[in-house]
Amino acid sequence: MKKAHRDTGTEALILQKAREVFLTKGMDGARMQDIADAAGMNKALLHYYFKNKEALFERIFNETAGRFVPAMKEILASDLHFTTKIEQVCESYISMAIENPYIPLFVVNEMNKRPTQFLEKLYRGGMPEMHKFAAQLDAEVAAGNIRAVSPAQLIMNIMSMCVFPFIGKPVFASIMGIDDLQYRYMMEQRKTFIPQFILQALKP
Repeated sequence: MKKAHRDTGTEALILQKAREVFLTKGMDGARMQDIADAAGMNKALLHYYFKNKEALFERIFNETAGRFVPAMKEILASDLHFTTKIEQVCESYISMAIENPYIPLFVVNEMNKRPTQFLEKLYRGGMPEMHKFAAQLDAEVAAGNIRAVSPAQLIMNIMSMCVFPFIGKPVFASIMGIDDLQYRYMMEQRKTFIPQFILQALKP
């Protein structure tokens, strides 16, 4: 029997529609039938390209991480001023999470299940270099421009402020009584709010 030919256009369509389904239903709520319906194909054809939704989601995650992680590494390793680095890290992460809001929770779950294997896959090209950013902070402290701060604590605070609103969205949205569009607008605002908040806190 002649093997069916994998069409790149069909695969791209599946990935596009899968992103839309994951966006509206999340990883747990999405079904292969939902993705097949969105792509206008039968489930058998979908399974020919991707054996299950986990394989499909992993492909989407790898493509997203393949763009996001190198960009973050480049920012941290650059000669940009430390304030600009904070601004760009927040902008890059929040933009990625707004377009792929199911990814932060997926990362947390995978880190809890198999941290070593997941980190190796996520940072296959090497971990982000933090020493340059830390040296910049130390220089600013020595110059009296900012108060003394642990680089590790600062990075942890920045990432927590960027990540947690996406993980805790159902709780926050319910407490504040806002819909998805309003919540997205709040996340857009955080691109500038977080750097301003951090830099204000660093003033001597």
